[in-house]
Amino acid sequence: MLIEVIKAILFGIVEGITEWLPISSTGHLILVEQFVKFKQVSPEFWSMFQVVIQFGAILAVVLLYWNHIWPLTKNKEKAIKKTGILSYFDKKTMQLWGKILVACVPAAIIGLMFDEVFEALFYNPFCIAIALIVFGIAFIVIENYNKKNKNKKAKEKNSEITYKDAIIIGIFQLLAAIFPGTSRSRINYFRRLANRLN
Repeated sequence: MLIEVIKAILFGIVEGITEWLPISSTGHLILVEQFVKFKQVSPEFWSMFQVVIQFGAILAVVLLYWNHIWPLTKNKEKAIKKTGILSYFDKKTMQLWGKILVACVPAAIIGLMFDEVFEALFYNPFCIAIALIVFGIAFIVIENYNKKNKNKKAKEKNSEITYKDAIIIGIFQLLAAIFPGTSRSRINYFRRLANRLN
């Protein structure tokens, strides 16, 4: 029993480190699982374990950026309206939440429809290794391109990102969800490249 707890801690360490680096946490969890396996657990348990362990990392992000995502305000000048119930909601924060929800649409629709198909096809060590190599090379190429084109600044601030940008981000996030081994944070380099090309 103790060894299984140690394995769970190891997975937690891998998730905790890879979630904050521009590498795929899901891909690395699957790769580590090839060498460190839980005894007598069902595929359903492993899928749920991955969700739960990543939920902890998501909560850490929420806590870190709490002041940026909390929608309520006492400052009427920053509110959506100066009177009524909308006077309690910060306008910029609610716009940010709107863009976040828009960015979730592609993954929500396609993910719900084809989740089992994608998992059967791509959630294996071979596909993850290919994704790590292909997207790793692509990121290096894009990074070098960005260094040569510093005069063309990409949209970085929340206020600069439009709803069109949000849906594009969502499409790239879908790509990262389909192919484990693709970092969700690094995949947005493709969006930044597109911004610079426009």
